[in-house]
Amino acid sequence: MSIEINLLPWRAAQRETRSRRFLVGVGLAALLGIAGGLGLTQFYQHALDAQHQRNQYIETRMQRLEQDIAAIREYQTLRERMLTQIELIRELQFSRPQTVRVFNQLVTSLQEGVYYDELSRNKDQLRFAGRADTNRQVSDQLRAIAASEVFAIPLLSEVQAEDDGTRKRFGMSVDEILPSATSEQYAKEDRP
Repeated sequence: MSIEINLLPWRAAQRETRSRRFLVGVGLAALLGIAGGLGLTQFYQHALDAQHQRNQYIETRMQRLEQDIAAIREYQTLRERMLTQIELIRELQFSRPQTVRVFNQLVTSLQEGVYYDELSRNKDQLRFAGRADTNRQVSDQLRAIAASEVFAIPLLSEVQAEDDGTRKRFGMSVDEILPSATSEQYAKEDRP
């Protein structure tokens, strides 16, 4: 007697069990992959959101800084304008007595026999037209103006004899020497 064992149904059941296990393993692997992908996506999304928040914070701080820089620039232009005005006021304050000094020096430097017919002023330059009895008086007048502390070296532009020959007409120009702020300040401090 021989026993015949049919292993086909057992093998088929084994195959089916293995294929179910395989499909369950593939399903679990797919679920783990999907869960890992979702977790990784959530992690990157959270990191991206955090980076967006940092970028937004930086942008708002940059806008504030730009506003502060604009305000500082406005303050700087205002400061420059005010410094210019202060300097102008200072110049006006120190040059105000200059006209008085000019006329005082003109009177004290005027030589005997010399007369001014015309005097004009253009910024810091004075132009004279006058008369003198002799050429020597014109030269003395030039030296007297050059020796003045208010005037620079004068330039003689012309000397002509008048029609009757008794007098000389002359023209000259000279630059004013403006007092500096420091010398003016020291002069005020030295006064009792």
